[in-house]
Amino acid sequence: MLEPVKHAQRGLSIVELLVGLALGMFIVAAGIALVAGNLREHRALLLESRLMQDLRTATDLVLRDLRRAGYWGDASAGVWYRGSVGVIANPYTAVSPAAAASDAVAFRFSRDGVENHSVDANEQFGFRLRSGVIEMLLGSGNWQALTDSATLTVTAFTVTPTVQEIALAGFCAKACPPGGASCPPRQQVRDLAVNVTGRSATDAVVLRTVRGNVRMRNDVVVGSCPL
Repeated sequence: MLEPVKHAQRGLSIVELLVGLALGMFIVAAGIALVAGNLREHRALLLESRLMQDLRTATDLVLRDLRRAGYWGDASAGVWYRGSVGVIANPYTAVSPAAAASDAVAFRFSRDGVENHSVDANEQFGFRLRSGVIEMLLGSGNWQALTDSATLTVTAFTVTPTVQEIALAGFCAKACPPGGASCPPRQQVRDLAVNVTGRSATDAVVLRTVRGNVRMRNDVVVGSCPL
């Protein structure tokens, strides 16, 4: 009597199938985690790039306007020379803050077609931090937003002045009396350091700072020579 031929086992057992499914799910989960990580890094990079671009644009605009502070269309009227009738003081030299750091800055410059030697309402400018937005002053009382709160929240805006004085005693015909506070005259060389810190409005983790410095072109002369 012939015995039945035993055939080799075909297919997978339930244990092998479960092990294979577990390995497959593990590989798929690892791939999904890798793709999700790349997407998060790409999104963070885009947010950082946009934040830095917004901060640099705002800082550049602030520095550009600060360079114009003190501009006077008739600067020659403030220069003394032999035979001159008198000297007119530059009405646009005032800049605030003058000594300590501040979250606001105010300055002036001339916009007259024909110089009238006075500060008009449309010749007053400034920047300030208010409710996470840098605002700019265009004329007396006319504040407008410089940054967009929907994309950028400004957490810090600081303007720090630095003043260096150069003695002008060599230009005086007479020597200054000892102990005089206003003699000799001094030329004030002014610099303003601007720091702007902001975070992304859609991701508070993304925080960056931009710094800039501007040398004011219109120096101030204080004091006077003895008569």
